[in-house]
Amino acid sequence: MSLDGFSLNPLINELNDKLAGGRIDKICQPNKQDIYLYIRQPGQTYILYLSINPQNPMANITEFQPDNPPEPPVFCMVLRKQLEGGRIASISQYGLDRMILIDIDTLGPKSLIITKTLIAELMGKYSNLILMQDGTIIEAFRRVGENSNRVRTVLPGQNYEVPPIQDKINILTTDTNSFIERLKTYQEATLYQAIIASGLGFGPITAKEIIFLAGFSNDLLIKDMDEMDFSSITNIIDELKLMYQEKNFSPTLVLDKKRKIKAVAPFTLHIFNEKDFTLKTYADINALLEDSKNYTNSYYNLPEKDFYRKTIHNEINRLTKKEKILTEELAKAQKAEKYKIKADNLMTYQYQFKDHQDKEISVANIYDENYAPITIALDTKLTLIQNMQAYYKKYDKLKRSTQMLEIQIKRCQKDREYALTIETAIDACTTIADIEDIKAEMIKAGFLPPENKKKASIAPSKPFKFALPNGMFLFVGKNNYQNDKLSFKTAHSDDIWLHTKDIPGSHVIIDTKGDEVDEDTLFLTAQIAGYFSKARGSSKIPVDYVECRYLKKPSGAKPGFVIFTNNKTLYVTPNEDEIMPIINKDLNKK
Repeated sequence: MSLDGFSLNPLINELNDKLAGGRIDKICQPNKQDIYLYIRQPGQTYILYLSINPQNPMANITEFQPDNPPEPPVFCMVLRKQLEGGRIASISQYGLDRMILIDIDTLGPKSLIITKTLIAELMGKYSNLILMQDGTIIEAFRRVGENSNRVRTVLPGQNYEVPPIQDKINILTTDTNSFIERLKTYQEATLYQAIIASGLGFGPITAKEIIFLAGFSNDLLIKDMDEMDFSSITNIIDELKLMYQEKNFSPTLVLDKKRKIKAVAPFTLHIFNEKDFTLKTYADINALLEDSKNYTNSYYNLPEKDFYRKTIHNEINRLTKKEKILTEELAKAQKAEKYKIKADNLMTYQYQFKDHQDKEISVANIYDENYAPITIALDTKLTLIQNMQAYYKKYDKLKRSTQMLEIQIKRCQKDREYALTIETAIDACTTIADIEDIKAEMIKAGFLPPENKKKASIAPSKPFKFALPNGMFLFVGKNNYQNDKLSFKTAHSDDIWLHTKDIPGSHVIIDTKGDEVDEDTLFLTAQIAGYFSKARGSSKIPVDYVECRYLKKPSGAKPGFVIFTNNKTLYVTPNEDEIMPIINKDLNKK
């Protein structure tokens, strides 16, 4: 989900209106793709969020305050040195491209004002943040050498070159007729293709909306259009231009039935019907982008999660394959009895045969009620007694391996179940401290090698804390360490504990303060427990609930593992319309 250049224009104007003249107090880089600028204006501090996430590059004013890592990355240190204390002169857009130019006045030698420019190129996988002065690159978030891009390199000390200029028309600064004439040059193209190729900053959503409002289909060929058709396009373009001139926007966010973002735009999107989609409107583009993070988890954008998620996923796959191999070996070992039967029969009939003569013998099976014949293979190099002893030896070996395999399979299953709880916990991580908890747990479990490097201390992680409609508070553990602490140290005996039945998930605690919990609250919190579990997105999720007094931690049990009695079970299907307003307001979030 990202804005095209045309839709980015009103956002940049909003940012300039609020931030121009503000002083940069603080700069934070919590991860490998996000920067937060704390900008002080009279009586208020704004936080400008800049992200070069390839899936969702973004810039907006946010209320979220991320954790500041103990060791700031190099790019962050450069920005602090170059920009802290500077004032934002202006925020502008390069044409209608997805480029934001932030001019910052800083104090140089002899009190001279030096203007530096922070450029946010929000272009999908090519997104970047570049600090420049007088056309020369000081530093870049992502350095681009010739090995990565032969057309355009981005390295400190080089002259900054804008991305290749598109030969398209900016409808906000050009007469509409020029745009229409450009459309007509694409005779063999569809109307959709022609609009994308002609309009600077036009993305798929904008192009489709223009075509829909004009009453045409996307695949209409330009050569099949007459002057009346082009007149309809002209009217729609003029309406868009008037909207931008008067700043009469209606920012719209479109969600599909799975609550996933389908589209965003600064104007109403008529191409999506309200039967199949949810359309939300906002006071401004910034509010839209801030709310969109609730549907993409951009608030908790920790790239480190991807590494740990991949590591634990590989571990789960390894344990799954190991369990399969062990199960196959067990199936073979469980056939050990047939070797004992052959050995016993050989012992019974050994006197009827001579050594070293027969490769196999057939005798009446002493264990068969009808004495059906049984064939026994023999090694002619061995005596009959030695063959019998070989069968007994193989039987004993398989019998012992059966017991060992059963133990290994159970251990493998427990390790896999435990790894699944860690995988679920990784999805719930929201802070650097949460990630450190996961890392420590994976090292202790042997899923990661131990670290010798001593790291700077980090503030302890905190569970989610939500306010419920009835005035009670709800605590949700983000990992197994937090789950244990919540269930056995934080919770009181009369608090209510919830957890998905036989499914990895968070421990959920209702802080009852000794009061009774009504059925509506139980049902609501059970939905939240289902949401923070491996079963998220499923229906009829079983959720156990019980008073905390009935919880026990077995000696030597892994983190997060509990046993309980006197529980009851609810079956819920999480309704995100009902629970998201609660989940989006974490009281432990800065």
